[in-house]
Amino acid sequence: MNDTLTSDVIGRRVEVNGEHATVRFSGVVPPMAGLWLGVEWDNPERGKHDGSHEGTVYFKCRHPTGGSFIRPNKVNFGVDFLTAIKNRYTLEDEPEEEGKEQIVTIGNKPVETIGFDSVVKQQSENKLKFPSGSPPPTGTFSALKVLVLNRIGITWTEVLHCASRCPVLEKLYLESNGIVISERPTDVLQTVKLLDLSSNKLIDENQLFLIAYMPRLEQLILSDIGLASIHFPDAGIGCKTSMFPSLQYLVLNDNRISQWSSINELDKLQSLHALSCTRNPLTESSKDAQTTRQFIIARIGQLRTLNKCAIQREERRGAELDYRKAFGNEWKKAGGHQDPDKNRPNEEFLAAHPRYQSLCLKYGAPEDGELKVQQPFLLKNQLLTLKIKHPNQLDQKVIEKQLPESMTIQKVKGLLSRLLRVPVSELLLSYESPKMPGREIELENDQQSLQFYSVENGDCLLVRW
Repeated sequence: MNDTLTSDVIGRRVEVNGEHATVRFSGVVPPMAGLWLGVEWDNPERGKHDGSHEGTVYFKCRHPTGGSFIRPNKVNFGVDFLTAIKNRYTLEDEPEEEGKEQIVTIGNKPVETIGFDSVVKQQSENKLKFPSGSPPPTGTFSALKVLVLNRIGITWTEVLHCASRCPVLEKLYLESNGIVISERPTDVLQTVKLLDLSSNKLIDENQLFLIAYMPRLEQLILSDIGLASIHFPDAGIGCKTSMFPSLQYLVLNDNRISQWSSINELDKLQSLHALSCTRNPLTESSKDAQTTRQFIIARIGQLRTLNKCAIQREERRGAELDYRKAFGNEWKKAGGHQDPDKNRPNEEFLAAHPRYQSLCLKYGAPEDGELKVQQPFLLKNQLLTLKIKHPNQLDQKVIEKQLPESMTIQKVKGLLSRLLRVPVSELLLSYESPKMPGREIELENDQQSLQFYSVENGDCLLVRW
């Protein structure tokens, strides 16, 4: 490629030493002489800046290190269409060694493959540039039902622009695009039944509210987006949310969910029947995977499938009975009673265990005798990693401790008394959680456990005296 280029190179796809990029700028970059191309790399780690040089913005990148300036003669502008088709879909004869066996991991299982490297060489992503201006008439792709736009750098605005041409679209795949959901889909995506937003790490809980009223959405894939919590503010304890009215299958694998409160919220979904929630702190921190499964089943009443395993009638009954026993003593201490007229657990317990009352109606309230037997599913040895701060003592450093979730507030005070050399009677405890920013919850009952107050991994104990 020579050094005399015109502005029509803007938006062209290029390749440099095996790395792909999109041309965003063509021109002079003072004080350096000659013509330069400003490119945005598909892999932002390949770049050095955001399109700026010595205070001047020449082009913009989606990532602060996604841009570089390159001489035109270093850039490969590609091949003609027919050659691209041949290279993309035709496997040429490979040297014999490339047909050797390889072991790849799919899920948790090793799979033996032969010639897999030849297939991998054909895989690539496109970066599409969508025309500006008003969209063409609805129905350009009047019969299109499945659209895959993975790893092409598309924005949410472009998604809606594109979807307006597909009036019967049912499945939309948008994996790894760095998408930010910026607006609610109005008159578009109304027929979509499956939406895959996996690995779009800029999506947060509030953005999900913008797609919460897609009327036919049945499957939502949110794997690996960094989601830490789920909350449906329009529905109170024991009520159903108006959001995601048709959602039947939700995938939350590889996220940062660490609080049982998020699982409780999923019970508010009207139509949810299947959930996949693997490789989250909540499911990985426990040594007893079966107990975690039981607790999820007990907390989501309408669930039929969990992590691709069907929930049989007997499993649900066992999970709900075990859950009812596991938290029976805390229920009693919170005001629960076998006599329905005296059964008034406090708001804190109901918030932490929204389905507990309905389980008591279904199976009967737990009897004193069954609560005396320590069950293995109580997870007495599970440890919580907590930060400990001293708001009124600026000279005290923040420390981190691991405490059993079954530890009572009285015992926590005893530990802190020895650690801080402050009388137990002078200690006042509360805690704050990342899922409830700005809210401080008092730990006022010395006989209750940390688990009763829903203290979980990553929370912060506040100690005053």
